[in-house]
Amino acid sequence: SDFQNLHRNKESITIDLKAPEAAEIMRRLVLKADVVAENFRPDVKSRLRLDYETLSAITPRIVYGSISGFGQDGPYARRPGVDQIAQGMSGIMSVTGQPGQGPMRVGAAVGDVSSGLYLSFGILAALLERETSGRGQWVDTSRMESLIAMMDFQSATWLVDRKVPQQQGNDHPKSMPTSAFATTDGYVNIGCGDQTRWERVARALGLPELIERPEYLTGTDRSLNREQLKAELGAVFKTNRMDHWVEMLNEQGVPCGPIYSVDKVFADPQVKHQGMAAAVTHPVLGEIELVSQPIHMSRTPWRMRSAAPDAGEHTEAILAEIGYSQAEIAALIEAKVV
Repeated sequence: SDFQNLHRNKESITIDLKAPEAAEIMRRLVLKADVVAENFRPDVKSRLRLDYETLSAITPRIVYGSISGFGQDGPYARRPGVDQIAQGMSGIMSVTGQPGQGPMRVGAAVGDVSSGLYLSFGILAALLERETSGRGQWVDTSRMESLIAMMDFQSATWLVDRKVPQQQGNDHPKSMPTSAFATTDGYVNIGCGDQTRWERVARALGLPELIERPEYLTGTDRSLNREQLKAELGAVFKTNRMDHWVEMLNEQGVPCGPIYSVDKVFADPQVKHQGMAAAVTHPVLGEIELVSQPIHMSRTPWRMRSAAPDAGEHTEAILAEIGYSQAEIAALIEAKVV
C-alpha cells in the first residue's frame, strides 16, 4: 500500500549508478530536467558524481533538491537519519503523549512528510527565481530542521520564553478547553481558543454557571485548572452521542469534530466530496483507491493518471526518449547497467 501510494503517476527507470555508463545516462536525463531531487547521505552523491556541482556544470538551470537526516554539513551530517530519530531530536516526541508516560512517537511519518513539503516550497521558490536569473540553485532541508520548524509555537516557547514545553495529551497547551472528550459512542474534539467560544460551550452544555467561576474566568485560569474543568465538562459529554455534540456545537459556532479511525475518515461525507480517495487501475491489484492530493487548482487540476509502476518498468522507453538506440539499450541491459 505504501509503495502504491507514494509512486502513483510516476515513470520508473532503474540505473546502476556505480557503473561507468551511468554518468552518460544521468547527463542526458539532467539535460531534459528542471529539477533533480535526492535523499542520499551527503557524502554519497559526491562519490556517485551526482552532486549539485557536477550536475549544474551540465546545465546551470538545474534546481537541485536534497533531503537528509540532519543537513548537508555539520557534526551530524554523515549520520543516517530516519523519521523516528528526527522526531526524537526535534523535540516533537517530548510534547506528544500523556503527561508522565514518557515520550511518544507521532503516529505518522511527520519528519519524512514535512521535509518533503518544505523542500517542495524551496524548489518552487528556486524555479520562480530562475525566471529572473536564468540559473538554478541547490535547495536542501533535513528531517530534523523541518520538524523543529513544524514545532512552531512549541519551539518558540523555549526560544522566547525559555520555558520547556511539556506533554499535555489531547489538551492544547494554552487554550482550554481545547481537548478530546468521551461520549456514549466515541470521542469528540472541541476547540475553544477564545472567551466567546468558551462561553458558548458552557451554555450549550447547560453549565452557564462555570463562566463566572473564578478558576475559569480567563484563558490562563482555565489552563491552570484544566483537569478540574475537563472533569466537569466530561461528565456532560458522556450523556449523549458523538454526533449529537458535533452537530450542536458546530451550530453554536464552536469548532468541534469527531475523532475517527482511518476507515471512518474515508466514509465521511466531506472527505468523499473532496475526493480524497482516488481510484486507479493496477495491472495486478485491479481497481484500488489511493490518497488524492489535498490541493485544488482551478485551471490545471491534478488527476490520477496511473498506478505505481514496477521498478524499472519504463527504463527502455525513457532511454529511447533521451536518444539511445535500441542496440544501445540492449547493450546496457545486457551489461546490467539498467
